[in-house]
Amino acid sequence: MKDALVIGASGGIGSALVAELENRDVRVTGLSRSADGLDVTDEASVKVHLGALDGEFDLVFVATGALELDGRGPEKSLKELTADAMEAQFRVNCVGPSLVLKHSVRLLPRDRECRFAALSARVGSIGDNGLGGWYGYRTAKAAVNQMIHGGAIELSRTHRQSICVALHPGTVETPLTEKFAGGHTTVTPEAAATNLLDVLAGLTPENTGQFFDWAGEPVPW
Repeated sequence: MKDALVIGASGGIGSALVAELENRDVRVTGLSRSADGLDVTDEASVKVHLGALDGEFDLVFVATGALELDGRGPEKSLKELTADAMEAQFRVNCVGPSLVLKHSVRLLPRDRECRFAALSARVGSIGDNGLGGWYGYRTAKAAVNQMIHGGAIELSRTHRQSICVALHPGTVETPLTEKFAGGHTTVTPEAAATNLLDVLAGLTPENTGQFFDWAGEPVPW
Protein backbone atom coordinates (compact mmCIF):
# COMPACT_ATOMS: atom_id res chain seq x y z
CA MET A 1 0.00 0.00 0.00
CA LYS A 2 1.46 3.32 -1.10
CA ASP A 3 -1.30 5.92 -0.94
CA ALA A 4 -4.30 6.30 1.34
CA LEU A 5 -7.17 8.75 1.72
CA VAL A 6 -8.66 9.17 5.20
CA ILE A 7 -12.01 10.91 5.49
CA GLY A 8 -12.57 12.31 8.97
CA ALA A 9 -8.83 12.68 9.48
CA SER A 10 -9.13 15.10 12.41
CA GLY A 11 -11.28 12.82 14.57
CA GLY A 12 -10.08 10.47 17.28
CA ILE A 13 -9.88 7.34 15.13
CA GLY A 14 -9.19 9.25 11.93
CA SER A 15 -6.12 11.05 13.26
CA ALA A 16 -4.80 7.80 14.72
CA LEU A 17 -5.28 6.10 11.34
CA VAL A 18 -3.30 8.86 9.64
CA ALA A 19 -0.45 8.49 12.12
CA GLU A 20 -0.36 4.69 11.88
CA LEU A 21 -0.46 4.72 8.09
CA GLU A 22 2.43 7.16 8.02
CA ASN A 23 4.31 4.87 10.41
CA ARG A 24 3.83 2.18 7.77
CA ASP A 25 5.38 4.44 5.11
CA VAL A 26 2.07 5.14 3.41
CA ARG A 27 1.47 8.56 1.86
CA VAL A 28 -1.71 9.90 3.43
CA THR A 29 -4.18 12.49 2.24
CA GLY A 30 -6.53 13.52 5.03
CA LEU A 31 -9.82 15.39 4.72
CA SER A 32 -12.13 16.56 7.48
CA ARG A 33 -14.78 19.10 8.29
CA SER A 34 -12.69 21.05 10.79
CA ALA A 35 -9.53 21.28 8.69
CA ASP A 36 -10.91 21.34 5.15
CA GLY A 37 -14.61 22.17 5.34
CA LEU A 38 -15.67 18.76 4.02
CA ASP A 39 -19.29 17.98 4.94
CA VAL A 40 -19.85 14.32 4.11
CA THR A 41 -23.63 14.75 4.39
CA ASP A 42 -23.62 17.33 1.57
CA GLU A 43 -23.00 15.80 -1.84
CA ALA A 44 -21.84 19.10 -3.33
CA SER A 45 -19.13 19.29 -0.67
CA VAL A 46 -18.08 15.67 -1.20
CA LYS A 47 -17.97 16.16 -4.96
CA VAL A 48 -15.82 19.29 -4.72
CA HIS A 49 -13.32 17.90 -2.23
CA LEU A 50 -12.91 14.45 -3.75
CA GLY A 51 -13.09 15.86 -7.26
CA ALA A 52 -10.05 18.00 -6.52
CA LEU A 53 -7.93 14.91 -5.85
CA ASP A 54 -5.66 13.41 -8.48
CA GLY A 55 -4.04 10.05 -8.70
CA GLU A 56 -5.07 6.73 -7.22
CA PHE A 57 -5.49 5.58 -3.63
CA ASP A 58 -4.87 2.01 -2.54
CA LEU A 59 -7.06 2.68 0.50
CA VAL A 60 -9.98 5.00 1.12
CA PHE A 61 -11.02 4.89 4.77
CA VAL A 62 -14.15 6.70 6.00
CA ALA A 63 -13.62 7.35 9.71
CA THR A 64 -16.58 9.67 10.23
CA GLY A 65 -19.55 9.01 12.49
CA ALA A 66 -21.48 10.27 15.49
CA LEU A 67 -23.30 8.70 18.40
CA GLU A 68 -24.62 11.90 19.98
CA LEU A 69 -25.96 14.67 17.76
CA ASP A 70 -27.23 18.09 18.85
CA GLY A 71 -26.98 16.99 22.46
CA ARG A 72 -29.22 13.99 21.87
CA GLY A 73 -27.76 10.65 22.86
CA PRO A 74 -28.98 7.14 22.03
CA GLU A 75 -32.65 6.45 22.77
CA LYS A 76 -33.31 4.13 25.70
CA SER A 77 -36.93 3.51 24.71
CA LEU A 78 -39.39 4.05 21.89
CA LYS A 79 -40.82 7.02 23.82
CA GLU A 80 -37.60 8.94 23.15
CA LEU A 81 -37.65 8.31 19.39
CA THR A 82 -38.04 11.36 17.13
CA ALA A 83 -38.01 11.73 13.37
CA ASP A 84 -35.46 14.55 13.50
CA ALA A 85 -33.00 12.53 15.57
CA MET A 86 -33.33 9.49 13.31
CA GLU A 87 -32.82 11.59 10.20
CA ALA A 88 -29.73 13.23 11.69
CA GLN A 89 -28.24 9.84 12.56
CA PHE A 90 -28.95 8.52 9.09
CA ARG A 91 -27.32 11.50 7.39
CA VAL A 92 -24.10 11.29 9.39
CA ASN A 93 -23.70 7.54 9.74
CA CYS A 94 -25.10 6.28 6.43
CA VAL A 95 -25.52 9.07 3.88
CA GLY A 96 -22.03 10.45 4.51
CA PRO A 97 -20.06 7.23 3.93
CA SER A 98 -22.35 6.38 1.00
CA LEU A 99 -21.59 9.65 -0.76
CA VAL A 100 -17.88 9.17 -0.18
CA LEU A 101 -18.09 5.68 -1.69
CA LYS A 102 -19.92 7.06 -4.73
CA HIS A 103 -17.28 9.71 -5.40
CA SER A 104 -14.31 7.46 -4.52
CA VAL A 105 -14.79 4.93 -7.29
CA ARG A 106 -12.71 6.92 -9.79
CA LEU A 107 -9.89 7.22 -7.23
CA LEU A 108 -9.45 3.47 -6.77
CA PRO A 109 -7.02 1.57 -9.03
CA ARG A 110 -8.41 -1.12 -11.31
CA ASP A 111 -5.18 -3.01 -11.98
CA ARG A 112 -4.35 -4.11 -8.43
CA GLU A 113 -5.87 -4.63 -5.00
CA CYS A 114 -7.62 -1.61 -3.55
CA ARG A 115 -9.55 -1.17 -0.34
CA PHE A 116 -12.53 0.93 0.74
CA ALA A 117 -13.47 0.76 4.41
CA ALA A 118 -16.10 2.55 6.47
CA LEU A 119 -16.50 2.55 10.23
CA SER A 120 -19.62 0.76 11.36
CA ALA A 121 -20.53 -0.60 14.81
CA ARG A 122 -21.54 -3.94 16.24
CA VAL A 123 -24.76 -2.37 17.51
CA GLY A 124 -25.73 -1.98 13.85
CA SER A 125 -25.92 -5.77 13.56
CA ILE A 126 -29.52 -6.97 13.44
CA GLY A 127 -28.49 -10.53 14.23
CA ASP A 128 -26.46 -9.48 17.27
CA ASN A 129 -29.09 -7.17 18.78
CA GLY A 130 -30.34 -8.67 22.01
CA LEU A 131 -30.94 -5.48 23.98
CA GLY A 132 -33.00 -3.13 21.80
CA GLY A 133 -32.82 0.65 22.20
CA TRP A 134 -30.39 3.02 20.51
CA TYR A 135 -32.83 3.09 17.60
CA GLY A 136 -31.44 5.91 15.49
CA TYR A 137 -27.80 4.90 15.75
CA ARG A 138 -28.47 1.18 15.29
CA THR A 139 -30.67 1.81 12.26
CA ALA A 140 -28.16 4.15 10.62
CA LYS A 141 -25.31 1.70 11.11
CA ALA A 142 -27.43 -1.18 9.77
CA ALA A 143 -28.12 1.01 6.74
CA VAL A 144 -24.45 1.77 6.07
CA ASN A 145 -23.73 -1.96 6.33
CA GLN A 146 -26.25 -2.55 3.55
CA MET A 147 -24.71 0.23 1.46
CA ILE A 148 -21.23 -1.25 1.84
CA HIS A 149 -22.49 -4.72 0.94
CA GLY A 150 -24.33 -3.52 -2.15
CA GLY A 151 -21.60 -1.09 -3.16
CA ALA A 152 -19.02 -3.87 -2.96
CA ILE A 153 -20.97 -5.94 -5.48
CA GLU A 154 -21.07 -3.10 -7.98
CA LEU A 155 -17.47 -2.05 -7.35
CA SER A 156 -16.20 -5.58 -8.01
CA ARG A 157 -17.56 -5.44 -11.56
CA THR A 158 -15.10 -2.70 -12.54
CA HIS A 159 -12.46 -3.18 -9.84
CA ARG A 160 -12.05 -6.95 -9.72
CA GLN A 161 -9.45 -6.84 -6.96
CA SER A 162 -11.38 -4.44 -4.73
CA ILE A 163 -12.06 -5.07 -1.04
CA CYS A 164 -14.97 -2.99 0.24
CA VAL A 165 -15.90 -3.63 3.89
CA ALA A 166 -17.55 -2.28 7.01
CA LEU A 167 -15.44 -2.37 10.19
CA HIS A 168 -16.29 -2.37 13.89
CA PRO A 169 -13.40 -0.78 15.81
CA GLY A 170 -14.48 -1.85 19.29
CA THR A 171 -15.26 0.69 22.00
CA VAL A 172 -12.66 3.36 21.41
CA GLU A 173 -11.70 6.03 23.93
CA THR A 174 -12.98 9.09 22.05
CA PRO A 175 -15.43 11.90 22.84
CA LEU A 176 -18.01 9.93 20.84
CA THR A 177 -18.05 7.07 23.34
CA GLU A 178 -16.93 8.49 26.67
CA LYS A 179 -20.47 8.94 28.00
CA PHE A 180 -21.64 5.54 26.87
CA ALA A 181 -18.74 3.13 27.35
CA GLY A 182 -20.23 1.80 30.58
CA GLY A 183 -18.58 -1.48 31.56
CA HIS A 184 -17.27 -2.19 28.07
CA THR A 185 -13.56 -2.75 27.58
CA THR A 186 -12.12 0.23 25.73
CA VAL A 187 -9.06 0.72 23.56
CA THR A 188 -7.10 3.81 22.65
CA PRO A 189 -7.53 5.33 19.18
CA GLU A 190 -3.95 4.30 18.43
CA ALA A 191 -4.66 0.66 19.28
CA ALA A 192 -7.88 0.76 17.29
CA ALA A 193 -6.07 2.15 14.25
CA THR A 194 -3.44 -0.57 14.43
CA ASN A 195 -6.08 -3.27 14.78
CA LEU A 196 -8.20 -1.99 11.89
CA LEU A 197 -5.28 -1.63 9.50
CA ASP A 198 -4.03 -5.10 10.43
CA VAL A 199 -7.48 -6.50 9.65
CA LEU A 200 -7.58 -4.71 6.31
CA ALA A 201 -4.12 -5.97 5.41
CA GLY A 202 -5.26 -9.54 5.92
CA LEU A 203 -8.35 -9.35 3.71
CA THR A 204 -8.59 -10.49 0.10
CA PRO A 205 -11.10 -9.71 -2.67
CA GLU A 206 -13.04 -12.80 -1.56
CA ASN A 207 -13.87 -10.87 1.64
CA THR A 208 -15.39 -7.88 -0.13
CA GLY A 209 -18.84 -6.79 0.97
CA GLN A 210 -18.46 -8.19 4.48
CA PHE A 211 -18.51 -6.78 8.03
CA PHE A 212 -15.56 -7.42 10.36
CA ASP A 213 -14.64 -6.46 13.89
CA TRP A 214 -11.29 -5.15 15.14
CA ALA A 215 -9.99 -8.71 15.61
CA GLY A 216 -10.84 -9.74 12.05
CA GLU A 217 -13.89 -11.79 13.07
CA PRO A 218 -17.02 -11.55 10.87
CA VAL A 219 -19.94 -9.71 12.46
CA PRO A 220 -23.46 -10.97 11.61
CA TRP A 221 -25.61 -8.63 9.59
